Amino acid sequence: MYAYDFGDTAGFTPLLKMHTLGHEFIPDPIHAGGLRYHGMSPLLSHIYELGLIYDIIVDASSAVGIRMTLTAPACPAAQTLPVEVRNKIAQIPDVTDVKVDIVWDPPWDRDRMSDAAKLQLGMF
Repeated sequence: MYAYDFGDTAGFTPLLKMHTLGHEFIPDPIHAGGLRYHGMSPLLSHIYELGLIYDIIVDASSAVGIRMTLTAPACPAAQTLPVEVRNKIAQIPDVTDVKVDIVWDPPWDRDRMSDAAKLQLGMF
Protein backbone atom coordinates (compact mmCIF):
# COMPACT_ATOMS: atom_id res chain seq x y z
CA MET A 1 0.00 0.00 0.00
CA TYR A 2 1.11 3.59 -0.55
CA ALA A 3 0.66 5.55 2.66
CA TYR A 4 2.39 7.66 5.29
CA ASP A 5 4.50 5.39 7.50
CA PHE A 6 7.69 5.27 9.52
CA GLY A 7 10.83 3.93 7.83
CA ASP A 8 11.75 1.84 10.88
CA THR A 9 10.02 -0.51 13.32
CA ALA A 10 10.68 1.77 16.30
CA GLY A 11 8.87 4.72 14.73
CA PHE A 12 11.83 7.09 15.18
CA THR A 13 12.07 8.22 11.56
CA PRO A 14 9.79 10.94 10.19
CA LEU A 15 6.53 9.90 8.59
CA LEU A 16 7.02 9.70 4.83
CA LYS A 17 4.68 8.86 1.97
CA MET A 18 5.92 5.46 0.77
CA HIS A 19 5.07 1.99 -0.43
CA THR A 20 4.77 0.14 2.87
CA LEU A 21 3.91 -3.13 4.47
CA GLY A 22 3.52 -1.31 7.80
CA HIS A 23 6.32 -0.21 10.10
CA GLU A 24 5.72 -3.22 12.35
CA PHE A 25 6.53 -5.59 9.47
CA ILE A 26 9.75 -7.54 10.04
CA PRO A 27 11.00 -9.58 7.07
CA ASP A 28 12.51 -13.04 7.33
CA PRO A 29 15.99 -12.89 8.92
CA ILE A 30 17.80 -14.04 5.77
CA HIS A 31 16.15 -11.37 3.67
CA ALA A 32 16.55 -8.68 6.31
CA GLY A 33 20.24 -9.49 6.60
CA GLY A 34 20.72 -8.90 2.90
CA LEU A 35 18.91 -5.59 3.02
CA ARG A 36 20.82 -4.47 6.10
CA TYR A 37 24.03 -5.41 4.31
CA HIS A 38 23.13 -2.77 1.73
CA GLY A 39 21.93 -0.36 4.40
CA MET A 40 18.48 -0.26 2.82
CA SER A 41 16.23 -1.99 5.35
CA PRO A 42 13.99 1.11 5.73
CA LEU A 43 13.38 0.87 2.00
CA LEU A 44 12.14 -2.71 1.95
CA SER A 45 9.23 -1.94 -0.32
CA HIS A 46 11.00 0.77 -2.29
CA ILE A 47 12.63 -1.37 -4.96
CA TYR A 48 10.92 0.75 -7.58
CA GLU A 49 12.26 3.97 -5.99
CA LEU A 50 15.70 2.36 -5.85
CA GLY A 51 15.59 1.91 -9.61
CA LEU A 52 15.67 -1.89 -9.47
CA ILE A 53 12.51 -2.28 -11.59
CA TYR A 54 13.27 -1.63 -15.27
CA ASP A 55 9.98 -2.64 -16.93
CA ILE A 56 6.47 -3.69 -15.94
CA ILE A 57 4.38 -5.16 -18.75
CA VAL A 58 0.75 -6.29 -18.47
CA ASP A 59 -0.73 -8.14 -21.43
CA ALA A 60 -4.38 -8.48 -22.50
CA SER A 61 -4.86 -11.60 -20.35
CA SER A 62 -3.63 -9.71 -17.24
CA ALA A 63 -0.34 -11.60 -17.15
CA VAL A 64 2.41 -9.42 -15.67
CA GLY A 65 6.05 -9.39 -16.75
CA ILE A 66 8.64 -7.62 -14.63
CA ARG A 67 12.20 -6.91 -15.72
CA MET A 68 14.33 -6.04 -12.73
CA THR A 69 17.89 -6.06 -11.53
CA LEU A 70 19.75 -6.24 -8.26
CA THR A 71 22.45 -3.92 -6.96
CA ALA A 72 25.13 -6.54 -7.70
CA PRO A 73 25.31 -10.18 -8.88
CA ALA A 74 26.43 -11.25 -5.38
CA CYS A 75 23.52 -9.44 -3.69
CA PRO A 76 22.45 -11.44 -0.60
CA ALA A 77 18.78 -10.89 -1.55
CA ALA A 78 19.25 -12.46 -5.00
CA GLN A 79 17.45 -15.67 -4.05
CA THR A 80 14.57 -14.09 -2.13
CA LEU A 81 13.77 -10.70 -3.64
CA PRO A 82 12.54 -11.89 -7.08
CA VAL A 83 10.35 -14.51 -5.39
CA GLU A 84 8.90 -11.87 -3.06
CA VAL A 85 8.18 -9.57 -5.99
CA ARG A 86 6.46 -12.39 -7.86
CA ASN A 87 4.38 -13.39 -4.83
CA LYS A 88 3.27 -9.82 -4.09
CA ILE A 89 2.24 -9.15 -7.69
CA ALA A 90 0.39 -12.50 -7.84
CA GLN A 91 -1.81 -11.32 -4.93
CA ILE A 92 -3.23 -8.46 -6.98
CA PRO A 93 -6.82 -9.25 -8.02
CA ASP A 94 -7.25 -10.27 -11.68
CA VAL A 95 -3.53 -10.94 -12.26
CA THR A 96 -3.41 -14.26 -14.11
CA ASP A 97 0.33 -14.92 -14.18
CA VAL A 98 3.59 -13.28 -13.11
CA LYS A 99 7.04 -13.65 -14.61
CA VAL A 100 10.04 -11.91 -13.03
CA ASP A 101 13.22 -11.72 -15.08
CA ILE A 102 16.50 -10.64 -13.50
CA VAL A 103 18.68 -8.73 -15.95
CA TRP A 104 22.17 -7.29 -15.62
CA ASP A 105 22.19 -5.03 -18.67
CA PRO A 106 22.05 -2.15 -18.17
CA PRO A 107 23.82 -2.48 -14.83
CA TRP A 108 22.27 -0.78 -11.82
CA ASP A 109 23.88 2.35 -10.43
CA ARG A 110 22.85 5.10 -8.02
CA ASP A 111 21.68 7.34 -10.85
CA ARG A 112 18.65 5.04 -11.27
CA MET A 113 17.41 5.91 -7.77
CA SER A 114 14.60 8.44 -7.35
CA ASP A 115 15.36 11.70 -5.58
CA ALA A 116 13.13 10.56 -2.71
CA ALA A 117 15.21 7.40 -2.19
CA LYS A 118 18.46 9.37 -2.37
CA LEU A 119 17.13 11.87 0.15
CA GLN A 120 16.01 9.14 2.55
CA LEU A 121 19.42 7.46 2.34
CA GLY A 122 21.26 10.75 2.81
CA MET A 123 22.83 10.71 -0.67
CA PHE A 124 22.28 14.39 -1.48
